[in-house]
Amino acid sequence: MKRFIHFVLLSFLVFTILSCNCNENKTKEEPHAGAVKPTTSTGNFGAIITEENAVAVAELPGMLAESETVAVKLTGNIASVCQMSGCWIDLDLGNGETVHVTFKDDAFLLPKDAAGKVAVVEGTAQREELSVEYLKHLAEDDGKSQEEIDAITEPSMEYTFVASGVIIK
Repeated sequence: MKRFIHFVLLSFLVFTILSCNCNENKTKEEPHAGAVKPTTSTGNFGAIITEENAVAVAELPGMLAESETVAVKLTGNIASVCQMSGCWIDLDLGNGETVHVTFKDDAFLLPKDAAGKVAVVEGTAQREELSVEYLKHLAEDDGKSQEEIDAITEPSMEYTFVASGVIIK
């Protein structure tokens, strides 16, 4: 009988140890883990697109004055890139404003060293209000200081763009 009790206790102990859901062996999932990561610093990312019929990004405000959204292909200089993963870029409008570009279905990422290069983006543009929380998130992704992040206290109307494909030259 004593052996049986020892066997039951030992079995319970082994079962408890083996079934333990210990978190120290688990790795935290990377943001955008399913997105295609860049292997080159230039080229086509996402859907295969061409440069044909691309218009200068500076023309976007005029297009959106006539419509809430517009499907368009734009070309312009990359002002900044998400430094966390390459999950967004900002295109310079040339007037102190930018167009915030994200990628359809978060399906692909861009190289983090793309700032200063020329991009062609194809997709849908609109002007929308970005929340304080989202603006702070973007500032963090861009590597801004905590002081700069804390200074964001108001939402902002911005040009946004969801790209299905991007060419970086």
